[in-house]
Amino acid sequence: MKKGSRKDKEAFHVLHKVPSGDGPYVRAKLAQLVQKDPEEAIVLFWKAINARDRVDSALKDMVMVMKQLDRTEDAIEAIKSFRVLCFKYAQESLDNVLIDLYKKCGKVDEQIALLKQKLKLIYQGKVFNGKSTKSARSHGKKFQASVGQETSRILGYLGWAYMQKTNYMDAEVVYREAQMIQPNANKACNLGLCLIKQARYDEARLVLEDVLLGRLQGSDDLKSRNRAKELLLEVESQQPPDELSKFMGLNLEDDFVDGLEKLMSEWAPFRSKRLPIFEELSLFRDQLAC
Repeated sequence: MKKGSRKDKEAFHVLHKVPSGDGPYVRAKLAQLVQKDPEEAIVLFWKAINARDRVDSALKDMVMVMKQLDRTEDAIEAIKSFRVLCFKYAQESLDNVLIDLYKKCGKVDEQIALLKQKLKLIYQGKVFNGKSTKSARSHGKKFQASVGQETSRILGYLGWAYMQKTNYMDAEVVYREAQMIQPNANKACNLGLCLIKQARYDEARLVLEDVLLGRLQGSDDLKSRNRAKELLLEVESQQPPDELSKFMGLNLEDDFVDGLEKLMSEWAPFRSKRLPIFEELSLFRDQLAC
């Protein structure tokens, strides 16, 4: 190969963000990014996985292409079938992709089960490969995510899943816990909605006003502020709650918190110190029961 042609080839790979080589994974990336042929890319990613050619990357890339084609069910099955071939360090990111896929196709029960499993791993200290932080990426930018931030993120997903099942009492408990860890305007709006659904309008107003007063992270986000305003208008349109409705939702009659406590003891029966998030969940449950 001439020197000039080698440079041209290297420039091509850099320009199109395609790895060098001629294996099935490289051909799949060419089909995906250069030829813009997603169906052919899926076939080649599949071949790369079977050939054990960069399995971790091939599986995640194939799933992303399937998601773009609205083949969500296929993407879920692909992860379940091939994740056993991936390295241990890739399992956490595959779980995150799977949570998003469950959300996209409305598999709420599966999403809840996986989110609880991730909380279990946090409780056992098995996230981030035992480290307190990890490198993450959002909107193309790298940052260091802490275990607390990861816990808040997972609780946010869990709260949203409970809302989809109209289980607003459990969603409220989860969102309050997430706000204790990392106050956030978007989660505050969701918490406000949970309280509205339980006719607890005064509490909802206080939560939503925190967003408009700029007291929370993300309060300057126009979408969150507009949503808070809309929810406050809904609060104002409701009749003042009577004495009975003031106490609606205070009895957590389903066994979410108790069940979570039971799971905690099963997950780590010899652990003497629980994570603060679960101590606070119990405290909040007791406060509501008073």
